[in-house]
Amino acid sequence: MSKMILDLCGGTGSWSKPYRDAGYDVRVITLPHYDLFETVERERERERERERVLEFYNHTTGKTEIVNADEVYGILCAPTCTMFSLARTTAKTPRDLASGMRLVKKCLEIIWFCRESNESQLKFWALENPMGLLRQFLGRPLFTFSPEEYGECYTKNTDIWGYFNIPKKNPYKMTEGEKLLSARNNRVLPELPEDYVMPTGWNRQAARRSMTSSKFAEAFYKANK
Repeated sequence: MSKMILDLCGGTGSWSKPYRDAGYDVRVITLPHYDLFETVERERERERERERVLEFYNHTTGKTEIVNADEVYGILCAPTCTMFSLARTTAKTPRDLASGMRLVKKCLEIIWFCRESNESQLKFWALENPMGLLRQFLGRPLFTFSPEEYGECYTKNTDIWGYFNIPKKNPYKMTEGEKLLSARNNRVLPELPEDYVMPTGWNRQAARRSMTSSKFAEAFYKANK
């Protein structure tokens, strides 16, 4: 049986892609196919034993997918950062921190559910967000990185909370031109995967900008196989 990875709010699945490429059983639970708030955590009787399961309703297929919580090997979470962003212009678009935290708490509930059982195989979990106000709710993160520390040519300070091995860095020395493009948020963006379905109302450029650095994702995978 291949190791199962849950990629919650995974968007394009860029963070979990190295696991998928390596043959892991990756489940990207994200809009528009899945609404994380519809996830059901429950116990069921099966073959004279009780097991803890997660039920994910797939709006695309109209079917409920059942995952045995004890079979989850790792969990990656990337809840929307909109309400926690330091760049948010609150005069025009006020923050709704309660709404932002609902999604964070749902990710944590699923993590806790998978870890609570003595039979759980959960080896690591990680919840990321660009450095911002989420620190005021979850405290200091276990790890903070910027993509150029892993070989990319742009900066983006990102916090990660959780239980995982710190990925080994491979720094890239950015040119002054690259630093300027990064500061202006005008870097060359990665292309969206061909099979990616954009949620209604989302911005294509914003989706491309939010994709996890492929070099960081690979380093994270190598440290947390």
